[in-house]
Amino acid sequence: MRKFLRRYLGYPLEGLGAALLYGLLTILPTDAASALGGWFGRSFGPWIPLSNRARGNLRAAFPEKGPAEIEALVKAMWDNLGRTIGEYPHLDDIDFSGADGRIVYHGLEHVDALRDDGQPGIFFAAHLANWEICSCITTERGLPLMRIYRAANNPLVEWIFRAGRKNILGKLVPKGADGGRQLIAEMREGGHIGLLVDQKMNDGIPVPFFGRPAMTAAALARLAIRFGCPLVGCQMVRKKGARFEAFFTPPFTFPTTGDTEADLLAAMTEVNRIIEGWVRQNPAQWLWLHRRWPD
Repeated sequence: MRKFLRRYLGYPLEGLGAALLYGLLTILPTDAASALGGWFGRSFGPWIPLSNRARGNLRAAFPEKGPAEIEALVKAMWDNLGRTIGEYPHLDDIDFSGADGRIVYHGLEHVDALRDDGQPGIFFAAHLANWEICSCITTERGLPLMRIYRAANNPLVEWIFRAGRKNILGKLVPKGADGGRQLIAEMREGGHIGLLVDQKMNDGIPVPFFGRPAMTAAALARLAIRFGCPLVGCQMVRKKGARFEAFFTPPFTFPTTGDTEADLLAAMTEVNRIIEGWVRQNPAQWLWLHRRWPD
């Protein structure tokens, strides 16, 4: 009965709410939609029970910070998340060339290097600032990425999700075995993929992150080692409102020793080290709501 009500009552109501919100944000200018999302996020987000997970994660990651600092970070995290949602319908309005100054770029030559080197490549990012912008930038540079994602349970919400990404070239593939096969096929053809690699993966490998073991997906390392291809990291930083800086790392590869498990651990330790550095620079802009570490 519960599943029936969820499917035939909960999903339509949830989808209607998402559609109304999406419609409202769409008719607003980009900056206004971002500001509205930020206000909503910081006004209501800290009060929901899920925020207690963010508080616990922040206390463990930054034991030197007091309660007031933790609360300020939780509020700022929700502001960033709300802004990201508000900006979502405007991904097709933003000028990703950087001509209008909304986004300042560092390291675009590294994007171009992967585009022009004639081999497959991998971009990785974290849930920082507005993380969707990374793949928008590569699209602008003529390098569409195949990306993997977790499909929404609600088909109406899933439709809205895909509508917001319609301007980002490159194929979206669902998380799972089939998605993994599509990534491999794409790379065999010399294509490029984009991965968000900062969330917990139960069937991953334990890798240090903020000084604690965190179950980490090793797919990025497996693919990079298998194809011997370069990687580029994309760090997004929110400056003020809906304005950003994007930093692309120089291309790098993972060394191999012939010991697969040791190579995977070393590779993902390096990736987690890079991402931890990004998060420490701007802790208020990371998604602390995720259960990244064991309880």
